[in-house]
Amino acid sequence: MTDIDFPLWLRATHLVNFFLIGLLLRSGWQIIATHPRLYWRSDCGPGTEWFKFTKRVVPPEEGAYTAHDDELQPPSWLTLPGGRNPGLGRHWHGLFTMLWVLNGLVYVGLLFATGEWRRIVPTSWDVIPEAWESLKIYAGFGVPSIEHFTPYDALQQLTYFSIVFVVAPLMMVTGPVMSPAVSSRFPWYPKLFGGRQAARSIHFIGMVILSVFIVGHVALVFLTHREYNVTHMVFGEYDPARVAQATTTILTTIALVLIVWIAISYLSIRNRRGSQKFLYAALEPFRRRTINKFSPRNRKAQPYTEKDISPYHWTNGRYPEPDESAEWHELASNDFRDYVLQIGPSSDPERIVRVPFEQIKSMPQHEQIVAHACMQGWTGIAKWKGPKVMDVMDLAGPPPADAKYLLVTSFGLAQSMSDGRPLEPFYSCIPIQDCREDESIFAWSMNDKPLPWTFGAPLRIRIESYVGYKMVKYIRSLEWIADYSTIQDGMGGTREDSGYQVINARI
Repeated sequence: MTDIDFPLWLRATHLVNFFLIGLLLRSGWQIIATHPRLYWRSDCGPGTEWFKFTKRVVPPEEGAYTAHDDELQPPSWLTLPGGRNPGLGRHWHGLFTMLWVLNGLVYVGLLFATGEWRRIVPTSWDVIPEAWESLKIYAGFGVPSIEHFTPYDALQQLTYFSIVFVVAPLMMVTGPVMSPAVSSRFPWYPKLFGGRQAARSIHFIGMVILSVFIVGHVALVFLTHREYNVTHMVFGEYDPARVAQATTTILTTIALVLIVWIAISYLSIRNRRGSQKFLYAALEPFRRRTINKFSPRNRKAQPYTEKDISPYHWTNGRYPEPDESAEWHELASNDFRDYVLQIGPSSDPERIVRVPFEQIKSMPQHEQIVAHACMQGWTGIAKWKGPKVMDVMDLAGPPPADAKYLLVTSFGLAQSMSDGRPLEPFYSCIPIQDCREDESIFAWSMNDKPLPWTFGAPLRIRIESYVGYKMVKYIRSLEWIADYSTIQDGMGGTREDSGYQVINARI
């Protein structure tokens, strides 16, 4: 116990890690609850799960049962923030991931800078037979004698080494695969893990390993030579006179951390709009310096072929009901032959340019077979065809000098409004630079057929660096705007207004 000490930085980074990893796990469980199924295949079809947290049966007809229908509502004492709050859960997860990685880098850096790396990095192959002997002792409900702990016994050392240098890095490299901005910019990256769903499954397995490790790690503090462990953890040295004080300090700290974990959930739900704005402000500087710079390369790289197209494709939301949009149903009754896309300022009808559906179909077309990524976690591969966004918008002339966003409005209505007012048209605001991406199109065809009702007929937008909630279906009108703060709740889209996502949908 004298060769390797317990400096303050080591104890501090362990405490910070304990606090952050609990929040990471709880927000991760929130994300899993939004699509409680795990796959190795990218198509996520019914019955292809290798594990699920629900007994619900998915009917084979696309659109009969949506991913929103499949969501679970976990309690706030278990997940962060609890309930049906996938947007807040994802962004809490993003924030705590950055802090956890930063703390981990400080920990590993100081390990090697101070020579403390010897506590968890084996320096002899003797560690393997010694670990086997330790395992047999633990299996017999015994404890290795104190001389085996320098400061850990061989089995603990191997375990800690695996967690720090194998499991944690694996979590770090599989997490970014969930971002469509990353996977569309680097189509080869998901394939390193067997696809996005395989990476998600590996990430889940890593989470299970971390969860089991934490429970075991905390338990061993009190089950293996407690008097040495607790005083070293609190005071940095063995002091048999202060065992009770150290034990009380550790138990009190654990209780306080648990209270803070749960309090963050309840405060987040109590002020969801404030949490949304805080998380956006905290994460956006990082996104501006990283994923906001990524543009998709699917069409050039062609990561998928027609044989990869999903036989079943999940969807979220349903086509407009007659009482939502009689106009859409009238157009649908004639196979949308009379559909006319409106482009221009809603405040000045005389400046609106009306583009017939046949004109949209006769424009230069672009096809791309891509993986649609939903923020809930599922994916679906399909072939989309349509003209580029900017080619269509140019039919109404160049964007105004102050144009910053494309306002896309649907025939359909929002599922709910944050303040309970009557439902308003579903909309989304797309930054102009994202409209200019090569793979940003208005799709009217899916898998070589006219866009089905379920998937957005007659026209939907595709921004391949986004998750799905920004890709408006059943498009009614388009308009360049300078600011979105005066539209509905002013957050940049219906999902942002009522679902508390953020306007940046790249992750």
